[in-house]
Amino acid sequence: MTTSYTAKDITVLEGLDPVRKRPGMYIGGVGSAGLHHLAWEIVDNAIDEAMSGHASLIAVTLHADGSSISVTDDGRGIPVDKHPQTKKSALEVIFTMLHAGGKFGQGNYKTAGGLHGVGASVVNALSKELVATVKRDGALWEQRFKQGKPDGPLKKVGSARGTGTTVYFHPDPTIFPKIEFEPSVIRERLEVASYLHKGLKLLFDDQSNGKKETFEHAEGLADFLKKILAERILEPIHETPFTLVKENGLRIELVLQWTEATDELVKSYVNGIPTGSGGTHENGLRAGLGKAVRNYIETHSLSPKGVTLSAEDIREGLVGVLSVFMEEPQFQGQTKDRLNNPEVLSVVDSMVRPALELWLNENRSVAEAIVGRIILAARAREASRAAQQEVSRKSATSNRLTLPGKLSDCSSPNRPDSEIFVVEGDSAGGSAKQGRDRTRQAILPLRGKVLNTESVSLAKVLENKELSDLVTALGCGLGKNFDLSRLRYGKVIILADADSDGNHIATLLLTFIYRHMPQLMARGHVYLAQPPLYRIDIGKETHWALDDAQRERILAHHGTPGPGKATPEITRFKGLGEMMPKVLWETTLNPKTRRLLRVEIADQILTDRVINELMGRDASARFRFIMDRAEEAEELDV
Repeated sequence: MTTSYTAKDITVLEGLDPVRKRPGMYIGGVGSAGLHHLAWEIVDNAIDEAMSGHASLIAVTLHADGSSISVTDDGRGIPVDKHPQTKKSALEVIFTMLHAGGKFGQGNYKTAGGLHGVGASVVNALSKELVATVKRDGALWEQRFKQGKPDGPLKKVGSARGTGTTVYFHPDPTIFPKIEFEPSVIRERLEVASYLHKGLKLLFDDQSNGKKETFEHAEGLADFLKKILAERILEPIHETPFTLVKENGLRIELVLQWTEATDELVKSYVNGIPTGSGGTHENGLRAGLGKAVRNYIETHSLSPKGVTLSAEDIREGLVGVLSVFMEEPQFQGQTKDRLNNPEVLSVVDSMVRPALELWLNENRSVAEAIVGRIILAARAREASRAAQQEVSRKSATSNRLTLPGKLSDCSSPNRPDSEIFVVEGDSAGGSAKQGRDRTRQAILPLRGKVLNTESVSLAKVLENKELSDLVTALGCGLGKNFDLSRLRYGKVIILADADSDGNHIATLLLTFIYRHMPQLMARGHVYLAQPPLYRIDIGKETHWALDDAQRERILAHHGTPGPGKATPEITRFKGLGEMMPKVLWETTLNPKTRRLLRVEIADQILTDRVINELMGRDASARFRFIMDRAEEAEELDV
């Protein structure tokens, strides 16, 4: 490092250089999620044309190489005339300049998912090759790009009927360490889009395995809800769902149904963009729903004696889909994972509350079933809290243990064969809760990547809610206050997704345990679960593969498909939350069939030197480093 710091040390990135220098800022990272985000940017632009009434067909082609994609729509076609300011074609401006697009002005798009004017240019910047082909004004136009820069001018390559745009792109291998699009991920995104946009036909041509599919759903969200219930094997408590389609400044489409599940599951979207982290539209739904149900209960004098209904009680078992269409959504970042418009909360609230309250009054038998379900949830919660208050156990910070609210405890903790699964995310936690053995298996979901405790003080550790909840749930304290005799479970099992993000989370948890509760490892209480990444069906046989290498070994063992041999069907799990509860039980939770990896200090798996070395590696390398030095996986008995 130099001691001087002057103006010449300031770097100015121009054009699309910022995108190539810091891709994570625009697409969230260069892993699988970031790679697929490139496809979503182009598909969303095509869907924007459909939402504005200019397109009715979108075709997505995953080419045979598995690493390049084409997206075609029958919309108006990207303009090809000269832009008045830049004197370049509008097409070249859109693909080479950040914050350039047709969605900043009024009149071109009433609602749109792409609003920042960076989607097409970001895809171009991060592609080894991109080809944009446009049909309009009776001609066929084409322009090629390499790494974000034009590879020649816009050319008229022939005549054409109709209008539309096709974008072909191949991600840049110098940016992405692995370029392999997952057909199942693309398929799911397109299928969801067909539910959200009635009348829109989406075609998926997967040339990597020769499959073609068409998605079109006339019933929209109602069909989507049926699919969710069937996939998760959820039993509704009323036959007809509540549906709402209304427009008041923004357009809302909503479908809700209460089930026997113990968790809430609401999928939300804004202009067709999935908002996995929710936002003000979800908050408005919850507010309106809570008010409508409470008003119904009070009006009909159904309030239970001795029990106070909470918002969580009202939403327990609720499954629904919320889709909002609006002109100026304000998303949190380019990845658009959360809606931030403050005014949307009150608008959605004001539309949901009266409509749901009217529906409850018009369907009294359904309403009574829902209220009965809510009261049972409240009484179960009160009973659980009362039972916990009867148990006195010391924690790391107090003489009386208050268990974390998100811990789904087993009915018999303190048994030698009891287990706690520390799970990545609420979605995975929901599947694990439904699939577990409630007698002896507890589930503690943690949100996101936990604190890196490698060089953090104990006080800072205890300020972190996720780690504090873990310490409280285990009951044995940490640091100087650690007491193994107070450990509430025989096994502490880290259960994370079988991808690089899951590996990272597992490594951070192992680092925390080693630094602050090393006795757990020394006594053999810490385990890594090994959920499968692939399901391989060959004829009537089902095989589970932990990773790509094991998948290839299984396929090689069965040989090349041919006459008399079944063709393998391979399913890749995106995450634990996407697994059906019975599949998660069969592969990961059931002691008779699962495989666990025990992590011990005795074999010098985690020494100070090793920990320091691990922190300098990427997530996959860290996890593999630990796995290679741990004792071999063993099948465990009940």
